Amino acid sequence: MDFTFSEDQLLFRESVRDFLLNEVTPEKIRASWEMEDGRDPALWQQIAEMGLSGITVPEEYGGLGMNELDFVLLAQECGYVALPEPLVHTALVAVPMLKELGGDLAAQWLPKIATGEAKVVVGLEQNLLVEDAHTADLLILQKGTDLFIVTPDQVTLRHNESIDPSRKLYAVEIDAAVEPFATGEQAGALASAALNRGALGCAAQALGLAQRMIDITVEYTGERQQFGKPIGSFQAVKHAMANIAVRLEYAKAPVHKAAYAISQGQSVAVINVSHAKLMACEAAKLAAKNTIQAHGAMGYTWEVDLHIFMKKAWALANTWGDTGFHKARVADYIFSDDAQLGAGTTF
Repeated sequence: MDFTFSEDQLLFRESVRDFLLNEVTPEKIRASWEMEDGRDPALWQQIAEMGLSGITVPEEYGGLGMNELDFVLLAQECGYVALPEPLVHTALVAVPMLKELGGDLAAQWLPKIATGEAKVVVGLEQNLLVEDAHTADLLILQKGTDLFIVTPDQVTLRHNESIDPSRKLYAVEIDAAVEPFATGEQAGALASAALNRGALGCAAQALGLAQRMIDITVEYTGERQQFGKPIGSFQAVKHAMANIAVRLEYAKAPVHKAAYAISQGQSVAVINVSHAKLMACEAAKLAAKNTIQAHGAMGYTWEVDLHIFMKKAWALANTWGDTGFHKARVADYIFSDDAQLGAGTTF
């Protein structure tokens, strides 16, 4: 059985990587922090023109009709550049939920998402705060056991600071007159699927963030000298980077497996996603710890690019389910009476 990605998937990844590296630089990310809404409309339009905003939108609605497995490599590239725009949220959370809701709602909003005309965000109670609510044209929100579909004029937003300046978080209050769109089991199923896809997006981005922190640090330690030698030649620094690389390599397969499980609608997708998010976020957090140590006092300064990626890694580790939440899901699976453990069934 061939577990590798196809040539088309890899070529698409390369083209997206080139685009993102050219358009999403640390300098532009810093500039976005000074903008009123923290987002660049011109960049979002470029993303839409490349077909990325509609990558998971069905072809009949003007999208590319791809699935989670097709997108997971691109999500890694979004993490590599610490992309502020909500591309991963759009492709992995908002679009799939609209597809599941179907009907007039999908027909109205999916074509607009594909062309970049509209942004749709999903807010679950698991996250407490809703990212990019201030730029959304439509919000799908979970309140208790109900799901609400609202427009900006039906909500009140309150901004909350994030450790990552690129993340724009809002507490959202829904007008009392708005009726829920879905309730009970239907709402629970939609929210559960959204949570899994959101966690997958975090895991994939964490892989990219970890790799970027390694690359930044390898470059820095190759130039920074002490005792007449680059500090990157010292064994302790090499070991610190190697420890990240090993953790990162072992995290890639679970993330790709989780993307496959979701794309195929497998029942094990829930546990695969939790496993993937734990592994990937642990790799990214280790990368943040070891790379800032390798930078020494320089790593703590605002001017060094490292903190852009480090802070995003910290933030993603605690959204769409934190470490405790996903460890609990893994534990419930492993310790259940009918658990299928052993070769071929365990991770």
